[in-house]
Amino acid sequence: MKSMGFRPSRFICMAFQQIIMDQGKQSFGLNETVMSNLAIKYKKKAWFSVASDFSEDVMVQYDFDKIPTLVSIHPSYNDHTVSYGPFEEEFLEEFITQNLLPLAEPINQETLKVLKDDHRKIVLTILEDDSEEKSQKLIKIVKAAASANRDLVFGYVGVKQWEEFTETFGVNKETKLPKMIVWDGDEEYHSVIGSESIEEEDQGSQISQFLAGYREGRTERNRVSGPSLMGYINSLIGVKTVYIIVFLVAMLMFFQHITKEEPLRVGTRDQAEHATSSEAESSDYRPGDKQE
Repeated sequence: MKSMGFRPSRFICMAFQQIIMDQGKQSFGLNETVMSNLAIKYKKKAWFSVASDFSEDVMVQYDFDKIPTLVSIHPSYNDHTVSYGPFEEEFLEEFITQNLLPLAEPINQETLKVLKDDHRKIVLTILEDDSEEKSQKLIKIVKAAASANRDLVFGYVGVKQWEEFTETFGVNKETKLPKMIVWDGDEEYHSVIGSESIEEEDQGSQISQFLAGYREGRTERNRVSGPSLMGYINSLIGVKTVYIIVFLVAMLMFFQHITKEEPLRVGTRDQAEHATSSEAESSDYRPGDKQE
């Protein structure tokens, strides 16, 4: 296995190929120069590797049955996507950029920073609690939809996990959840008429209807009631900065307090002794006294 990456990342792109002898020359099925160039271009976001010697167990693990093939892997989310080509530079780069994010991104303060670099619309699923079993089942269905709609980014968030964020999309105690919207990542989002919420039965078909309605333009445009994506990121940076400043000021005041001492007055003791001696001499001497 040959590594073309420069540092590990949350996203791994692996190319599996077989060495073929063609008129005495080795043919790999993939242009390694193209892969190397893309590895350099995306070195801060991904780790690249090319493998030409691997077992059938690896093929089973990553669900591919022929070579050459590309596999994108997100270890943190247990996600991977398989592509059998084409392998020209344009298509390879498109595969990489579309797979830098997992199939369904959990929305939190950290992932918002990642989303700002992606200009695709965000299909956002809002759940009551994304850790519940029924929510996890829905997330799996959302991932399947994401795999077939690579021109969109799919994400999900639980009200329990981040209530303030969900409120910007009009979610309150009366809102029927789960629901899906399409967010532009800025100040607008679209609801699909007739697909305001997702029922428990046949959720796959409901998601397909939602996406079809969005693409057909059967939508209602709304504005977020809070900050945009960049506004959220800037607010997070601002809050952290305030915390740092408060911490530094508190530490400075603490050190000033523990090092504070009574200021020394130079000559205080000598002056006091001198004053006492002068008073004693004055009391012993009286006008008119004579020495014998």
